[in-house]
Amino acid sequence: MSLFDLTGKTAVITGSSRGIGKSIAEQMAEQGARVVISSRKPGPCQEVADALNAKHGDGTAIAIPANISSKDDLKNLAEKTRAEFGQIDILVCNAASNPYYGPLEEIDDESFEKILSNNIISNHWLIQLVAPEMKERKDGAIVIISSIGGLKGSSTIGAYNISKAADFQLARNYALELGPHNIRVNCVAPGLIKTDFARALWENPEMAARVEKGTPMRRIGDPEDIAGAAVFLASKAGAYMAGQMVVVDGGSVIV
Repeated sequence: MSLFDLTGKTAVITGSSRGIGKSIAEQMAEQGARVVISSRKPGPCQEVADALNAKHGDGTAIAIPANISSKDDLKNLAEKTRAEFGQIDILVCNAASNPYYGPLEEIDDESFEKILSNNIISNHWLIQLVAPEMKERKDGAIVIISSIGGLKGSSTIGAYNISKAADFQLARNYALELGPHNIRVNCVAPGLIKTDFARALWENPEMAARVEKGTPMRRIGDPEDIAGAAVFLASKAGAYMAGQMVVVDGGSVIV
Protein backbone atom coordinates (compact mmCIF):
# COMPACT_ATOMS: atom_id res chain seq x y z
CA MET A 1 0.00 0.00 0.00
CA SER A 2 1.27 3.47 -0.88
CA LEU A 3 2.32 5.74 1.97
CA PHE A 4 0.08 8.38 0.38
CA ASP A 5 -3.04 6.20 0.19
CA LEU A 6 -6.11 7.77 1.83
CA THR A 7 -8.64 5.06 1.09
CA GLY A 8 -11.39 5.00 3.71
CA LYS A 9 -10.51 8.43 5.07
CA THR A 10 -12.85 11.42 5.15
CA ALA A 11 -11.37 14.87 4.62
CA VAL A 12 -13.07 18.19 5.32
CA ILE A 13 -11.45 21.00 3.34
CA THR A 14 -12.53 24.60 3.81
CA GLY A 15 -12.32 27.07 0.95
CA SER A 16 -12.34 24.15 -1.48
CA SER A 17 -14.57 25.44 -4.28
CA ARG A 18 -11.53 26.90 -6.04
CA GLY A 19 -7.77 27.47 -5.89
CA ILE A 20 -5.59 25.65 -3.38
CA GLY A 21 -8.51 24.11 -1.50
CA LYS A 22 -10.04 22.68 -4.67
CA SER A 23 -6.71 21.21 -5.73
CA ILE A 24 -6.25 19.62 -2.30
CA ALA A 25 -9.72 18.06 -2.55
CA GLU A 26 -8.97 16.74 -6.03
CA GLN A 27 -5.66 15.19 -5.02
CA MET A 28 -7.05 13.66 -1.82
CA ALA A 29 -9.86 12.10 -3.87
CA GLU A 30 -7.20 10.74 -6.25
CA GLN A 31 -5.68 8.99 -3.23
CA GLY A 32 -9.01 7.40 -2.30
CA ALA A 33 -10.38 9.83 0.29
CA ARG A 34 -13.97 10.94 0.58
CA VAL A 35 -13.95 14.72 0.54
CA VAL A 36 -16.22 17.47 1.81
CA ILE A 37 -16.24 20.57 -0.37
CA SER A 38 -16.97 23.71 1.62
CA SER A 39 -16.97 27.45 1.02
CA ARG A 40 -19.52 30.25 1.37
CA LYS A 41 -21.46 29.77 -1.88
CA PRO A 42 -23.45 26.54 -2.40
CA GLY A 43 -23.30 26.57 -6.23
CA PRO A 44 -19.52 26.44 -6.70
CA CYS A 45 -19.21 23.83 -3.91
CA GLN A 46 -21.73 21.57 -5.62
CA GLU A 47 -20.00 21.97 -8.99
CA VAL A 48 -16.70 20.71 -7.54
CA ALA A 49 -18.41 17.85 -5.71
CA ASP A 50 -20.29 16.82 -8.87
CA ALA A 51 -17.08 16.79 -10.90
CA LEU A 52 -15.31 14.62 -8.33
CA ASN A 53 -18.24 12.18 -8.15
CA ALA A 54 -18.31 11.97 -11.94
CA LYS A 55 -14.59 11.13 -12.00
CA HIS A 56 -14.27 8.86 -8.97
CA GLY A 57 -17.79 7.54 -8.41
CA ASP A 58 -20.83 8.60 -6.40
CA GLY A 59 -20.11 9.05 -2.71
CA THR A 60 -16.65 10.47 -3.25
CA ALA A 61 -17.61 14.07 -2.50
CA ILE A 62 -20.36 16.08 -0.88
CA ALA A 63 -20.90 19.84 -0.72
CA ILE A 64 -21.57 21.50 2.63
CA PRO A 65 -21.43 25.31 2.37
CA ALA A 66 -20.14 27.19 5.42
CA ASN A 67 -18.99 30.68 6.27
CA ILE A 68 -15.87 30.35 8.40
CA SER A 69 -16.81 33.48 10.35
CA SER A 70 -19.89 31.66 11.72
CA LYS A 71 -19.31 29.14 14.49
CA ASP A 72 -22.80 27.74 13.87
CA ASP A 73 -21.93 27.16 10.20
CA LEU A 74 -18.78 25.30 11.21
CA LYS A 75 -20.71 23.18 13.71
CA ASN A 76 -23.16 22.32 10.93
CA LEU A 77 -20.23 21.44 8.65
CA ALA A 78 -18.87 18.95 11.18
CA GLU A 79 -22.28 17.49 12.05
CA LYS A 80 -23.41 17.03 8.44
CA THR A 81 -20.08 15.42 7.53
CA ARG A 82 -20.50 12.87 10.30
CA ALA A 83 -24.09 12.23 9.25
CA GLU A 84 -23.03 11.58 5.64
CA PHE A 85 -19.62 9.93 6.04
CA GLY A 86 -19.58 8.73 9.65
CA GLN A 87 -16.44 10.47 10.84
CA ILE A 88 -13.79 13.10 10.11
CA ASP A 89 -10.26 11.77 9.70
CA ILE A 90 -8.61 14.78 8.05
CA LEU A 91 -9.24 18.49 8.50
CA VAL A 92 -7.70 21.01 6.12
CA CYS A 93 -8.13 24.62 7.29
CA ASN A 94 -7.60 26.42 4.01
CA ALA A 95 -10.17 29.24 3.87
CA ALA A 96 -8.87 32.70 4.79
CA SER A 97 -9.50 36.36 4.06
CA ASN A 98 -7.58 39.57 3.59
CA PRO A 99 -9.90 42.57 3.20
CA TYR A 100 -7.19 45.19 3.69
CA TYR A 101 -4.16 46.22 1.64
CA GLY A 102 -2.01 48.94 3.19
CA PRO A 103 0.12 49.84 6.22
CA LEU A 104 -0.75 48.22 9.53
CA GLU A 105 -0.82 51.57 11.33
CA GLU A 106 -3.81 52.63 9.20
CA ILE A 107 -5.95 49.50 9.36
CA ASP A 108 -9.45 49.95 10.80
CA ASP A 109 -10.62 47.78 13.68
CA GLU A 110 -13.26 45.95 11.66
CA SER A 111 -10.79 44.79 9.00
CA PHE A 112 -8.17 43.75 11.55
CA GLU A 113 -10.70 41.81 13.59
CA LYS A 114 -12.05 40.08 10.47
CA ILE A 115 -8.56 38.96 9.44
CA LEU A 116 -7.76 37.59 12.89
CA SER A 117 -11.16 35.93 13.26
CA ASN A 118 -11.26 34.26 9.85
CA ASN A 119 -7.61 33.28 9.68
CA ILE A 120 -6.97 32.17 13.27
CA ILE A 121 -10.09 31.82 15.40
CA SER A 122 -12.06 29.90 12.78
CA ASN A 123 -9.20 27.37 12.55
CA HIS A 124 -9.26 27.04 16.33
CA TRP A 125 -13.03 26.45 16.26
CA LEU A 126 -12.71 23.76 13.61
CA ILE A 127 -9.96 21.96 15.49
CA GLN A 128 -12.09 22.04 18.64
CA LEU A 129 -14.96 20.51 16.65
CA VAL A 130 -12.99 17.58 15.21
CA ALA A 131 -10.44 16.84 17.94
CA PRO A 132 -12.75 14.91 20.33
CA GLU A 133 -13.63 12.19 17.81
CA MET A 134 -10.01 11.96 16.64
CA LYS A 135 -8.91 11.52 20.25
CA GLU A 136 -11.41 8.70 20.70
CA ARG A 137 -10.00 6.87 17.68
CA LYS A 138 -6.39 7.77 18.49
CA ASP A 139 -5.92 8.94 14.92
CA GLY A 140 -6.26 12.12 12.88
CA ALA A 141 -4.49 14.69 10.74
CA ILE A 142 -5.04 18.44 10.74
CA VAL A 143 -3.42 20.69 8.13
CA ILE A 144 -3.53 24.48 8.32
CA ILE A 145 -2.75 26.35 5.11
CA SER A 146 -0.73 29.33 6.30
CA SER A 147 1.66 31.46 4.21
CA ILE A 148 5.30 32.48 3.93
CA GLY A 149 3.90 35.90 4.81
CA GLY A 150 3.96 34.66 8.39
CA LEU A 151 7.76 34.61 8.19
CA LYS A 152 8.28 38.27 7.32
CA GLY A 153 6.93 41.76 7.70
CA SER A 154 5.07 43.74 5.05
CA SER A 155 4.09 47.35 4.52
CA THR A 156 0.93 46.27 2.68
CA ILE A 157 -0.35 42.96 4.09
CA GLY A 158 1.01 43.14 7.62
CA ALA A 159 -2.24 42.17 9.33
CA TYR A 160 -2.61 39.13 7.08
CA ASN A 161 0.99 38.14 7.83
CA ILE A 162 0.36 38.45 11.56
CA SER A 163 -2.57 36.05 11.25
CA LYS A 164 -0.49 33.57 9.28
CA ALA A 165 2.33 33.70 11.81
CA ALA A 166 -0.24 32.96 14.51
CA ASP A 167 -1.34 29.88 12.54
CA PHE A 168 2.18 28.48 12.91
CA GLN A 169 1.86 28.75 16.68
CA LEU A 170 -1.69 27.38 16.62
CA ALA A 171 -0.34 24.26 14.91
CA ARG A 172 2.56 23.94 17.34
CA ASN A 173 0.34 24.28 20.38
CA TYR A 174 -2.31 21.86 19.16
CA ALA A 175 0.39 19.40 18.08
CA LEU A 176 1.66 19.46 21.66
CA GLU A 177 -1.82 18.92 23.13
CA LEU A 178 -3.09 16.37 20.62
CA GLY A 179 0.14 14.50 19.82
CA PRO A 180 -0.30 12.00 22.69
CA HIS A 181 -3.55 10.95 20.98
CA ASN A 182 -1.78 10.26 17.65
CA ILE A 183 -3.20 13.40 16.04
CA ARG A 184 -0.79 15.33 13.82
CA VAL A 185 -1.23 19.08 13.41
CA ASN A 186 0.95 20.89 10.87
CA CYS A 187 1.05 23.92 8.58
CA VAL A 188 1.79 24.37 4.90
CA ALA A 189 3.23 27.79 4.09
CA PRO A 190 2.77 28.58 0.38
CA GLY A 191 4.60 31.28 -1.49
CA LEU A 192 2.83 33.16 -4.29
CA ILE A 193 0.41 30.76 -5.97
CA LYS A 194 -1.71 31.28 -9.08
CA THR A 195 -5.11 31.55 -7.39
CA ASP A 196 -7.96 34.04 -7.55
CA PHE A 197 -6.99 35.12 -4.02
CA ALA A 198 -3.60 36.36 -5.30
CA ARG A 199 -4.66 37.31 -8.83
CA ALA A 200 -3.79 40.99 -8.37
CA LEU A 201 -0.16 39.98 -7.78
CA TRP A 202 0.53 37.32 -10.39
CA GLU A 203 -1.49 38.96 -13.17
CA ASN A 204 0.59 42.12 -12.81
CA PRO A 205 3.46 41.54 -15.32
CA GLU A 206 5.90 43.72 -13.39
CA MET A 207 5.10 42.06 -10.07
CA ALA A 208 5.14 38.57 -11.58
CA ALA A 209 8.53 39.18 -13.17
CA ARG A 210 9.93 40.44 -9.87
CA VAL A 211 8.61 37.39 -7.99
CA GLU A 212 9.95 34.95 -10.59
CA LYS A 213 13.37 36.61 -10.55
CA GLY A 214 13.48 36.39 -6.76
CA THR A 215 12.49 32.72 -6.74
CA PRO A 216 15.22 30.12 -7.33
CA MET A 217 12.82 27.96 -9.35
CA ARG A 218 11.98 31.00 -11.51
CA ARG A 219 8.23 30.46 -11.52
CA ILE A 220 5.07 31.23 -9.57
CA GLY A 221 3.48 28.22 -7.90
CA ASP A 222 0.37 26.33 -8.97
CA PRO A 223 -2.35 25.09 -6.58
CA GLU A 224 -1.23 21.49 -7.21
CA ASP A 225 2.16 22.33 -5.70
CA ILE A 226 0.43 22.92 -2.37
CA ALA A 227 -1.93 19.97 -2.71
CA GLY A 228 1.00 17.56 -2.72
CA ALA A 229 2.24 18.87 0.61
CA ALA A 230 -1.24 18.60 2.12
CA VAL A 231 -1.61 14.99 0.96
CA PHE A 232 1.79 14.18 2.45
CA LEU A 233 0.87 15.63 5.84
CA ALA A 234 -2.55 13.95 5.88
CA SER A 235 -1.30 10.49 4.89
CA LYS A 236 0.88 7.80 6.43
CA ALA A 237 3.81 9.45 4.66
CA GLY A 238 3.58 12.27 7.21
CA ALA A 239 2.83 10.07 10.20
CA TYR A 240 5.76 11.42 12.26
CA MET A 241 5.29 15.09 11.39
CA ALA A 242 3.93 17.21 14.22
CA GLY A 243 3.81 20.96 14.84
CA GLN A 244 5.81 21.72 11.71
CA MET A 245 5.68 24.37 9.02
CA VAL A 246 6.30 23.05 5.51
CA VAL A 247 7.33 25.92 3.24
CA VAL A 248 6.35 25.43 -0.41
CA ASP A 249 7.52 28.52 -2.27
CA GLY A 250 10.01 27.55 -4.95
CA GLY A 251 12.78 28.69 -2.61
CA SER A 252 11.83 32.36 -2.32
CA VAL A 253 12.41 32.60 1.44
CA ILE A 254 16.03 31.45 1.12
CA VAL A 255 16.99 34.31 -1.21
